[in-house]
Amino acid sequence: MKAFHGKILKVDLSEEKSAVKTTDERYVRKYLGGQGFAVELVYHDMPQGTDALAPDNVIAMAPGLFAGFPLPTGGKTAFAAKSPQTGTLVESIMGGAIGAELRHAGYDALEIVGRAEKPSYLFIEDDRVEVEDAADLWGRSTREVPDLLKKKYGWDVKVACIGVAGEKLVKFACIDCEERQAGRGGLGAVMGSKNLKAIVIRGTKDLEPADPGALLEVALRYQKVMENAPSFKEDTVYGTGEFLGWINKEKGVFPTRNWQLSVFEEREKIDPYYWATRYVTKNKACFACTKPCGKLFEVKEGKFAGVAIDGLEYETLYSLGAACGNASIESAARGNEICDVLGMDTISAGATIGFAMELVQRGILTEEEVGMRLTFENSEDAVPAMLERMGNREGFGDVLAEGVRLASQRIGKDAERYAIHTKGMEPPAYDVRGMKGHGLAYMTSTRGACHLRAGFYAPELVGKFWRWEGIDRQSPEGKGQMVATMEDFMCVYDSVGLCKFSRGFFLIEKLTEVIEVITGLKFTEDELLRIGERIHNMKGHFNYREGVTRKDWLLPPRILQDPIPDGPSQGSVITSEQMNKMLDDYMAARAWTTDGEPTPEKLKELELA
Repeated sequence: MKAFHGKILKVDLSEEKSAVKTTDERYVRKYLGGQGFAVELVYHDMPQGTDALAPDNVIAMAPGLFAGFPLPTGGKTAFAAKSPQTGTLVESIMGGAIGAELRHAGYDALEIVGRAEKPSYLFIEDDRVEVEDAADLWGRSTREVPDLLKKKYGWDVKVACIGVAGEKLVKFACIDCEERQAGRGGLGAVMGSKNLKAIVIRGTKDLEPADPGALLEVALRYQKVMENAPSFKEDTVYGTGEFLGWINKEKGVFPTRNWQLSVFEEREKIDPYYWATRYVTKNKACFACTKPCGKLFEVKEGKFAGVAIDGLEYETLYSLGAACGNASIESAARGNEICDVLGMDTISAGATIGFAMELVQRGILTEEEVGMRLTFENSEDAVPAMLERMGNREGFGDVLAEGVRLASQRIGKDAERYAIHTKGMEPPAYDVRGMKGHGLAYMTSTRGACHLRAGFYAPELVGKFWRWEGIDRQSPEGKGQMVATMEDFMCVYDSVGLCKFSRGFFLIEKLTEVIEVITGLKFTEDELLRIGERIHNMKGHFNYREGVTRKDWLLPPRILQDPIPDGPSQGSVITSEQMNKMLDDYMAARAWTTDGEPTPEKLKELELA
């Protein structure tokens, strides 16, 4: 078997010791790599009932099967742990080079447990594994930390680190590597709870595919396929927000002002078709990616002069823009920069501010309580100012640093009525009242409201994908099986390490060829989907044993009670009856109980008993 080392590095920060666990071909055939490896380590090694911020929580990192090999968009790395934001098993996928470097150091995955006695960082160079003092790094930003460590060890090392938000245990703190983030669910806070500021890796070992010539042929072939697709030009010129206008104006499902509206009338200046030609100075790509949808966005003058970020992505244009009623692209860019350097997830951070703005609008919060003019009308100044307070846990920012679920409980006074989340995670930029199957995907996503765990927004908006034609986004019928199948599909994607913007080029049946030329292992499409099902069941079973049941899956009141008031999807709503029917259909498709527990028979079938 090529491409794998058969070694997982386990580091105990409490003991400052490391050990190597060996794996074999059977392990690869069960879990594939990337997300599969990371989820398996958390699922099997974290004691039941462990608090997310306790030393026994497991942080796992695993490069996708394709990471480190020359395959278009195939360089992703998975992180996983129990989430302090949701209490679920959270995994987040990033495009930085840290995972590929781990492979070059001789390991297929990294597992971290325990808590360092003082601020520390982990240094890995092949067989050398050391826990080092990070006193001079604590309190520094995600831009400063890599520079300091590269000056010490050399510019070839790869660094993943947290910012101040992770140190201060902001519930949606993220992990940063090369301006790419493992963004959702508070993984940065888990690192902070372990006094772990950074992971530094240098690897010197070669990676050898099973058939180098065939791999090169496959890579060049798929590069041509990508370059000839219309989306290639759109994404490389305008970034991931290129379809914002379409979703906003033609579909009417762009959540605005904390989901009070679904069309952002002032969207023109946050639309990439406006700002890409005015502020973008060059393209930026994830590690080893040949389809650069990242943009170097620079503000040259005005009150936000000096802002320079890799952005802005579609979800951030929603969260720091429309969700807060913010039509200033420069303000949103400054907010994005604050989130990056402090280390916060932009989706949760912006959505939480939009929630607080509505509470002010409704008189549930006062300006005195908040400590500033936190209103939709003042969003240009309020968004960056509040983000600073949240990342540093200052003033009312300390409350909002908990996310909408915990903040609403702390505020009281009917605030929970306006908290938009499932399982404690704020949703991304799709108003599911007009996309019912995607609403189901928000509920069934094991890490909380998410567009990526099933990726069902695209099939519903376009009306077709892969095995399906004529999908009606306003109908709840048949969505349970579709969403379950797409979740398995995406688990495979996150395990091989492919960008999900490539899903139209690399359908599951195409992956079998690529896996074989890299590893020498043969898989069928059904075998890969069964691996995806196994991974999803591990996540689902973990959540159930940690007390996350159907009551936590349900959609928030606004989606169930307030029809979309404007635009092409006006009048759309998901009723409680539709919600429960879709959930029942989904549980049946999964062979889970109606309360969300994988049955013993299903776990045995998947070799997880």
